[in-house]
Amino acid sequence: MMKQLFSSTLLGMIFLLICTSISGQSSAPAQAPSGSSGPADIIAVLQKASEFTTFIGLLKSSQVDSLINTQLKKPGNGFTVFAPTDSGFSDLKTGTLNSFTDEQKVALTKFHIIPTFLTIAQFQTVSNPVHTSAGADFPLNVIGNGTQVNMTTGLVNTTVDSTVYSDGQLAVYEIPQVLLSQGILSPQAPAPAPVPPKPKKASPKSQAPSLSTTAPSVDSSGATGLPQYAPTLVSIGVGVIAALSLFLN
Repeated sequence: MMKQLFSSTLLGMIFLLICTSISGQSSAPAQAPSGSSGPADIIAVLQKASEFTTFIGLLKSSQVDSLINTQLKKPGNGFTVFAPTDSGFSDLKTGTLNSFTDEQKVALTKFHIIPTFLTIAQFQTVSNPVHTSAGADFPLNVIGNGTQVNMTTGLVNTTVDSTVYSDGQLAVYEIPQVLLSQGILSPQAPAPAPVPPKPKKASPKSQAPSLSTTAPSVDSSGATGLPQYAPTLVSIGVGVIAALSLFLN
């Protein structure tokens, strides 16, 4: 009898230990994959979603991906990325992307990036126009309404479809259309080089001396005034000679 009781107790204790062990394993949190510690990589995030091939190509060719990843390694930096899907790029007019210059492609890529981390809720209080990494010349207005986020560029009106990734430092949101602005489609031409000023005409005082065509005024009291009396003197002389001739005769 005692042996049976002892055996039953021993089996019960073994069963209890096995159940406790299984329960503890099922409640333990899943471990992060090896090598996943540290800031997120924007390309890895988009590749995992597997519908942003064109946007990934733009990030790489413009080297904006390196800029984002480098800044994410610094404390306090954050980014919000609006990622257009491949179908969104397919909806563009045929040849649009291929017609862009390298500068336009860089501007287009940066126009989809806000250099700060924003949650869906924060779009309700964000100040418009939102300043993107493309600069103030490319205005983007974003309006949040609960869980819905609408945005407009003046040429494109679209919404945020879903949150692809968010970790408190990097937020990636899926959008169904490519954000285009007039500044990207029609970039401002570089300012023309300044035209050299035309040479100013020399003032009369600065001109070289020239011969004057105006006769100088003559002072009647000076020696240069004698020639004006010449006719009178000749007449007197003729009269004197005539008088002497009559006298001698």
